[in-house]
Amino acid sequence: MKAYMYETMYILRPDLNDEAIDATIGKYQTMLKDQGASILETQHRGKRRLAYEIDRNREGIYIQMNYTGPGAAIAPLERAMRLSDEVIRFLTVKQESDEPLPAEVEEPIAEAAAASEEE
Repeated sequence: MKAYMYETMYILRPDLNDEAIDATIGKYQTMLKDQGASILETQHRGKRRLAYEIDRNREGIYIQMNYTGPGAAIAPLERAMRLSDEVIRFLTVKQESDEPLPAEVEEPIAEAAAASEEE
């Protein structure tokens, strides 16, 4: 199973407190790890004004996750975000790269893929 680099940017409701934000970020990171992905970086970009109103919100809390993993990990993540009350928008982009993934990233992905095939 081939692994690719992905970036998911999502916007949370502006009225969430810090504990709810951290819990939501942790939930999505755990969901990706359970699907065999490896989190490279998560950036909490803070509260920003939206370009246009979304669900009566003029501001949102931006979170960016960069990770590697199989393409099959994206669908459950996006489904959970679509059904979530905390997330008002999300976008996942596959990072195009001519370079192969570093060995320290490729090995855990290969091990997770092998473990999921055994089940």
